[in-house]
Formats: sequence, structure tokens, C-alpha cells
Amino acid sequence: MTVRIAILFLANTVFAADFDAALDLPKRTENKVFRDRVKANWLSGGQAFWYRVQTGPDTHEFVLIDATSGTRRAADSLKALGLPQQEATKTSVLKVELHPTRRTGEDSGLKFINKLGEDVDLFWINQEGEHVRYGGIRAGTEREQHTFEGHVWLITSRTGEHLAVVEGAAQMQTLIIDGKGLTKTKNKPKKPEPAGKDPNGSCRVTSEAESVPKRQVTIVESSPQDGLQPKTKVIDYIKPGDPLPKPQLVITRADGQKIPVPRNLYENPFSPEGRLDVTWAPDSREFYFDYNQRGHQLYRILAANAQTGAVRVVVEETSKTFIHYSGKSWRHWLHGSDELIWMSERDGWCHLWLYDVKTGQPKHQITKGQWPVREVLHVDEANRQLWFLASGLSGKEDPYHQHLCRVNLDGSGFQQLTAGDGNHRIEFSPKRDFFIDTYSRADQAPITELRRSSDGALITVMEKADATALLAAGWTLPERFVAKGRDGKTDIHGIIITPAKLDPAKKYPIVEDIYAGPHGAFAPKDFDRQLRMHQIAELGFIVVKLDGMGTNHRGKAFHDVCWKNLKDAGFPDRKIWITEAAKTRPWMDLNRVGIYGGSAGGQNAMRALLDHHDFYQVAVADCGCHDNRMDKIWWNEQWMGWPVDDSYKHSSNLEDAAKLQGHLLLIVGELDTNVDPASTMQVVAALQKAGKTFDFMPIASTGHGAAETPYGSRLRMDFLVRHLKP
Repeated sequence: MTVRIAILFLANTVFAADFDAALDLPKRTENKVFRDRVKANWLSGGQAFWYRVQTGPDTHEFVLIDATSGTRRAADSLKALGLPQQEATKTSVLKVELHPTRRTGEDSGLKFINKLGEDVDLFWINQEGEHVRYGGIRAGTEREQHTFEGHVWLITSRTGEHLAVVEGAAQMQTLIIDGKGLTKTKNKPKKPEPAGKDPNGSCRVTSEAESVPKRQVTIVESSPQDGLQPKTKVIDYIKPGDPLPKPQLVITRADGQKIPVPRNLYENPFSPEGRLDVTWAPDSREFYFDYNQRGHQLYRILAANAQTGAVRVVVEETSKTFIHYSGKSWRHWLHGSDELIWMSERDGWCHLWLYDVKTGQPKHQITKGQWPVREVLHVDEANRQLWFLASGLSGKEDPYHQHLCRVNLDGSGFQQLTAGDGNHRIEFSPKRDFFIDTYSRADQAPITELRRSSDGALITVMEKADATALLAAGWTLPERFVAKGRDGKTDIHGIIITPAKLDPAKKYPIVEDIYAGPHGAFAPKDFDRQLRMHQIAELGFIVVKLDGMGTNHRGKAFHDVCWKNLKDAGFPDRKIWITEAAKTRPWMDLNRVGIYGGSAGGQNAMRALLDHHDFYQVAVADCGCHDNRMDKIWWNEQWMGWPVDDSYKHSSNLEDAAKLQGHLLLIVGELDTNVDPASTMQVVAALQKAGKTFDFMPIASTGHGAAETPYGSRLRMDFLVRHLKP
């Protein structure tokens, strides 16, 4: 048995130039895509708008659009367009000087909240002015980043446009990324609030629960910056199977009388926070609350009588597998007509239903078909219409591409309002009579159009992004590829990225970037630089990324493959897909295949060498949730169910560690508060007990995503080169 603490080195000086090219890629390809981003500034009346668009590395122009006629005028200033100069001041983007890190002060941190509709990239500007990539921040998510006072950080769009710069302060900073620079927020503790109070104040409803001891996890910082001795941090961290509080709703009337709301219809709620929130009917006769039964196979919207506490069912969902409560429990109350719009997968696809609130019965299904509703953008109650994004509408297009649609609440009048072959992002005018549609693909830079909301008619093409400079800098366009999955019928979609200097006469090892978390789909659908994959490709690899069965947005049957079966991770589809791609690409070497991933992807990457070492020979697993009993409760019970049963063992890398074959590198950040770092340490122990040879690198003073730090990223690249390009 051999355990190696991985050491960073160049496996062969022949690859030194490849490493230099890979490490230089972020800076070399930065700020090389133009005319790709539009932020409309609508003028009074809502019939015209202007925007500022980047036309070159240091150039831009102002554009004025007449929405009614489609007339487009461009100039070098607002004044030349006949607009007052102060308009620019109102919407100016925060400009902060970009300069190298000049000092290293006290240990600190940054918390970023990305409110944009797109992912962004994060870079540390080191003392030499180099841009060191620290991964990305997904759209709509938050991320904490360890730093030091005085260290400079750059946030860019995925195509390299500078969005904002921040310098580390002595204290932790929370910053909102919203396209207007960075907005600082203050961290304020949340105060306990009542579950709800009726409009006339005659009574209130509170949520009460007996306290249940919370599991706590201790994180050890071995090398604090302000002293020699290690520090500990204790955090609340509830895991699958842990006891949960069972909240009880209580009505308190104005005279002080308390009426417990009977619990027979909500006796075992999944409520880690120990509370239930309510929504009042406008007339205060009743209030509504959700009951997500633990195990996620029963979900109810309940109504309680404000006078008696009597409870009735408004909506009830059941599933033999799971109800995706964390992603598909959208609803909209139509109080004026005693109706409710509810999202459901009861027919096998994510669709919208109209309910009669009084009877608790569905009136009818609003949307239907073998395609999913992805997001509801607007409910027009006056005209009884829904505006939403849907995917999979055309068999000729990638089924993940989202399009804008409209439908009447009675199910009639369905219309797709966007047309371009790509993934669409929508911005409506103030009166919603026009919308700006920006669409792109992994292999096509963005196109921005102005369309009429009434019928989706094209008014004018505003911009076509120019990626010429990006390609000239040595960045290669991803190739989309489709192959049938394990059933021989279902299309599996993904991308292939090649080195900039591909020689078709040579054989290149294959590396898969994997993340098979069931909550989403992860093969890129929008145009961006995909720096992590491209950096690895520059080392002389063919990099692939795809979504196998068990991931989201392809219907319930496709999704259900993950249930109590996270170890599957779509591998039967992945191996077929890669093999099919290699049949027409002789430069793909099926005898040398590696894989890497982080978090759930770390669990997946190690699983490749446990169950599929006939195909994969090398894996890098970062911060993996290697045993679903060790990870956070909400994510794991969603897919693995409750009570905790043998299915958890069957998907555990810890339990199957003795099956390891191939070259494995485990990475973990010692300060990881997302996935308990003990999960990785327990796998290390199991591998040692089994006498297995593997590499292990804990990274000090680092949290979740340790492989995205400069050291971790370089280590991953070196490991792949050392074992796939000997």
C-alpha cells in the first residue's frame, strides 16, 4: 500500500510550454469578445432606448433604437444621438482601478452574491499583475472566497468583459454582482418572525416547535495568518437521517385565545429550520401553507380556517420516487378568482396547472407536451396570460435551449415568441410591449434582437457579437455532439473541446469534466470561454462535458434515474457518448481516458475508478461528497430519500473504496463548510485500510472548490499530464 501526498512538479520538461500556454490562457483571451452585451436604458414613453456597447478592447459606441420602427442609430456619444449627457450618469457602471496586489494584510474574506442571469469568472490579480483564475460564480448563487486585506480581485463576464474590481478589506465584505459594479451589503442577523398575520389584525399565526439538537461540525484551520496555533470553527450542519423539529401552527386571536391547527395533514414536515410560513387569503377567512413530507414523495398546499383551525387540502402531489421541491414547486395565487397556478410533473413533464382553491381540485392543465416549463417570467392577471421559458420544443434543436413562450390560462393560444437556434435570455421593456432577446450557443457568440411582445415579430437585429479576436488568441470553438444513451433511443448532448494546435494525425488522451448533480444540467448552452476546460485542453487533451441520465430538464423518467442511485451518475450514457464521438474522430484515444470533478462531481470522478475502471484510468476528485450520509441534509435527502437506507451505502465511495483501480488524486479544502471535509478524510482512511495506492492533497486555509485555487488547479493539470501523457 502506498499513499502519496501529491507534490507539484512538471512530469516532463517537454510539457513546460504546454503548461505556460494553459496558465496564460485566461489573460491571453480576456477582453476579446465585442458587441456581446446589451443593457437597455428605456426613455420616457417606453418606445425608444439607448445602450452602450463595447466595440474593441478600449472602444465603445452608443446606440439609439426606435422600438416602433426598428431604426438603429450609432454614435460615439449620447450628445451625438441627441440625448442629454446626464443619462449616462444615471446608469454608469462602477469603475474601480485595476492594479496588481500591492500588500498582504490581515486574513479576511469576500462573499459574492451573483444576481446576474449569467455565470461570471473570478480572478485574483497577483503581485506581478497576472490574472489567476479562481473558478466562477454561477448565476443566482453565492460564494465565499478567502482573501487578505489589500488583495485585488477581478470579476469578468464569461466572455472576458471586466465587470468589477474589489480590494480585500480588514473585515469580511459581502458584495452583490448586478451589472452595475459591486454593491456592498451589511450582514445583519435575521430576527425571528411570526409565520403570518391576517390583513385586519384580528389574529396571528405562529409556528412553534420543540427544539431538536442540531448536529455540529468542527472545521480546523491549521495555519491561521494571525498566529501559530490552529483555530477551530463550529458550524450547524444537519445531515441525512438527523432528527428534525416538527412545527405546529397556532392561531392566536385578538382576545388571547390560542387555537392549535390540527397536524393530521402535516405531521412529518421536512423543515430543518423548524417553521412553517403562511399566506393569507385577502378576506382573512383562511391562510395557506406548504407541507413537504420528509422523504419528498408527498407535497401538499394546505388551507386552514382562521376561526376554527380546520385544515383542508388545496393541492396534493405524490411520487414513487421524488418530488423536486427545491426546483419545481412554483405557484402563483389568483386571489381575485380563487384560483392557483401550480407547477407539477405529474404527467411526466414539468408543466403548469390551474386549480380551484375553494374545491381543491384542478380545473385543467395549462401547458402540456413532451417538453418542460423552465421558468415563469410573468403572470398577466388582467389578460389571464402566462409568459414563461420552455425548452425541448423542437426536435431539430438542442432540448436544453430555452425559448420565450406565452399561453392563456385556459390553455389556449400557446405561442413560441423567440426563433433563433440557441439559448435565449429575455429582457422586457417597461410596458412589456417589446422584449430584447439575446441568444447564443456553446459554439456561437451572442446575437441580440428586439422583438414585439404581441406576436414575437422581429423588429431589428441590434448586435451580433464578434469573437474574432478570441479565436485569434488561440481559443478553440467547442463542438456540439449528440449520441444515443443507454436505451438506444434517448439523445445525450455534450461538447468537445480540442487543443488550439490539434494535429489530426496524432492521438490525444480524453479528459471528462463531470458534474452529475441531479438538480441541474451542466454541459454549456451559452457562449463563454469555459476557461477551466480550455486550459486542460491546451495541455494536449480532448476535453468533453455532457449530461447523462439522472440530470435535470429532460422529463421525469430521465431525471428519476438518479433516485436512490447517485452512483449511476449517467456513466452508462457517458461511456457510449465518448466512444461514439471517437468513431469519427480518430485523434481521440480511447485507451487513455481521465475524469475530474468537484463537490458532487468529486463523488462522480472517484466513482469512475470504482465501477468503470474498464474505461477511465485517471481521476481527480475535489471536495467530493463521497458518502451521502456525510453531506448536507437538503440536497441528499432530496435524491436519496428518507429514512436513510441501504441505498446510501450502495452509492458510497467510502463503502466501495476497496474496488479502486487506476490513478486517483483526492483534493480537499480544510475549511470546507459546504461538504464536510471529513467525507474525504474517511475515504482516505478506507483506501489506506484496503491497501490502495493513491495521491492526496489537503489544501490549507481553503474552502469548497479547493481545486480551483491556483495551487489546486496546477496540481490537477500536472496529475492528468503525468498519468495520461507519460
